[in-house]
Amino acid sequence: MASLGNVCIIDHGLCNLDSIARAVEECGATPHVTKRAEDLRSCDRLIIPGVGAFGKAMENLKSDGMDEAIRAERERRQLPVLGICLGMQLLAEASEEGGEFRGLGLIPGRVVRLKRAAPRERVPHVGWNEIDIVANHPLLAGLGSGSNFYFVHSYHLSCAQNENVLAFTPYCGRFASVVAKDDVMGVQFHPEKSQKAGFQLLRNFLTF
Repeated sequence: MASLGNVCIIDHGLCNLDSIARAVEECGATPHVTKRAEDLRSCDRLIIPGVGAFGKAMENLKSDGMDEAIRAERERRQLPVLGICLGMQLLAEASEEGGEFRGLGLIPGRVVRLKRAAPRERVPHVGWNEIDIVANHPLLAGLGSGSNFYFVHSYHLSCAQNENVLAFTPYCGRFASVVAKDDVMGVQFHPEKSQKAGFQLLRNFLTF
């Protein structure tokens, strides 16, 4: 079977990359884990994964020249991007986590802390939860409201424009769990840890 293309997976030092690389390969593409900004010039798609602190992740991206390389490739050829968990948050304009930090600015909005809306809710939000799809998008093809994914996070992206939200998750009131602006996409959950639904989403991105 022909490969679905070369996928650069950014290593900014805050994620175990083996599981996402294996998932990309299983879904039919060729993963390439990299810290080299020049590698983005020849890849077909880009995944920004991550767990941990927003500020440190942006610091690492900047030190490797990745922040400017991502923006440059978006400007040059509209390189499709998928942000996963912290990677989704890095797509935002800014974050309040641990201070005030600027993000990649690819999706209008800012990252804010989850706030409990019921006594049973805990922050961080850890475990399986559903999505409520509010807009059609190729990233969600073959998936429906009620599809379950695996989450681990304390912060979320609050979009400045409702049109960029594809799905919400009913926790801490509700938060945007799938977002997109053109072909820049983000998911707050971990598709590589979300079994059938997660692999469906990854395949959708790889054929976007």
